[in-house]
Amino acid sequence: MKTIMAKTPQDSSFSFSRRYFHWKNKDDEMQEILNFTSKSEDLKTFPNSTRARKKISVLAISKLRAALALGRDRSPFSSGRVVGTLFGQRRGHVRFAFQEDFKAAPAFLVELATPTSALVKEMASGLVRVALECEKRAEKKGAKLLEEPVWRTYCNGKKCGYAMRRECGPEEWKVLNAVGPISMGAGVIPGDGEMMYMRAKFERVVGSKDSEAFYMMNPDGNGGPELSIYLLRV
Repeated sequence: MKTIMAKTPQDSSFSFSRRYFHWKNKDDEMQEILNFTSKSEDLKTFPNSTRARKKISVLAISKLRAALALGRDRSPFSSGRVVGTLFGQRRGHVRFAFQEDFKAAPAFLVELATPTSALVKEMASGLVRVALECEKRAEKKGAKLLEEPVWRTYCNGKKCGYAMRRECGPEEWKVLNAVGPISMGAGVIPGDGEMMYMRAKFERVVGSKDSEAFYMMNPDGNGGPELSIYLLRV
């Protein structure tokens, strides 16, 4: 992945989003469907266009079904807001977990090659953009993006090794349960060595079946996200 050059971190975030994410709300999609189906109504005035009408009708129905199913089959998340937790031993590898709520099993849990202390230091210096890239696999054509096992990792445009998808085991549950009552905050878990954590609400945005993003939400609603995580299948 090429490093994105921009005048400011905010410009970098927006250019990255425009490159990989094609924003379209449900109203736009429904209007597109209505415009598409209206063409089939116009063909009724031509008695010799029966075959064309049938073809357009089938396509319109298929597109309508796809729009109604949008978001339902792409992810186990039922809403656009999720709980994100960053944690790891100070000198160990950092892990990211995203949950529907703090009691639910993580729908996405990955371990990065980046040390926890290094990522915390990077976040303290300014905005952080983490991009996770994976390859499209012909033998796994129907695989969901969040189920991909291996990811190339980039932090603010610099390659940082690979990330691995993990199952939530006893060690991970111990951390997630310990910070369960915390809606937003960061610190060190008492009695667990140097286990560092950061927890916040994230806004989840689906660009396509091959691209998603998680933007950390600021509690005061001002300014851009301090941490953004992009998932890309290329």
